[in-house]
Amino acid sequence: MVLFLPFSPHLTNDWIQGVMMVDTSNDATLLESEETCAECSKTLTSNDRVFSGGRTFCRSCYASLRAELQRAISTQSQDINYGTAAFGAILGGVVGALAWWGFTVLTHISFGLVAVAIGFLVAKGAMAFTGGKRSTGLQILSIVVSLASYVCASYLVNMTFINKSLTERGDTFRVGFPPQSLDLFFKVVTANVGLMDLAFLAIVIFEAWRIPKPFVIPREAA
Repeated sequence: MVLFLPFSPHLTNDWIQGVMMVDTSNDATLLESEETCAECSKTLTSNDRVFSGGRTFCRSCYASLRAELQRAISTQSQDINYGTAAFGAILGGVVGALAWWGFTVLTHISFGLVAVAIGFLVAKGAMAFTGGKRSTGLQILSIVVSLASYVCASYLVNMTFINKSLTERGDTFRVGFPPQSLDLFFKVVTANVGLMDLAFLAIVIFEAWRIPKPFVIPREAA
C-alpha cells in the first residue's frame, strides 16, 4: 500500500521528530485489546507494531511512511538555484541592515538586539526565493551574507554616532558612505566593540545557520 504524505516547506524538525518518534516498549496495557494498524487496519501482534506520532502501525506501513517522508525531505535539498537564493539572502540582509540603522537614526540608540533580525531575514530570504529549499549550501550562504550585512550595518550605525560627535565638537570632517578607505571602514566598524556586540553577532550567525538547516529523520526503530 502506498502512503500519500502531503509535504510542506513549513514543516519543522520538531514536527518530524514527533511523527517519527517510536515507542518500542512492550506496554501490556496497549495490547490488552486487539489493535489494528492505523493505515491498513491489519491486526497487530507484539512483534509487528510500531507506535509513532500518536498512532500505531504495522512495520510495513511504518516503513512506507518513513520512506515517503524521507523522499519528501530529500527533495528540499535538490535543484536549488543558488543565484536566486543569493538574491533573496542579500535582499533580506539589506532590509535587516537598514532596519537596524533606521532604528538608530530615529532613536539615537544603538540597540544591538535589532541586529538579530539580520540573520533571520537573510535566511528567510534565501528560502523564500528558492521555494522553501533547505540545504547545507543555503546555510553557508546565509551565514556569509549575514556576516557581510552585519558588518555593513555596524559601519552605518557607528558612522551615525561618530558624525554626531564630530558635529557637537564643531569638527567639519564627516565619515561618509561608502567609506573613503578600507582602513577607515575597519576603524569605524570596530569602534567600541564589546562582548555584547559579539553576542549579538553570534545570534545572527546562529539564526542564519538554523533556519535553512535540512530536516533530519530520527534513527529507525530496531
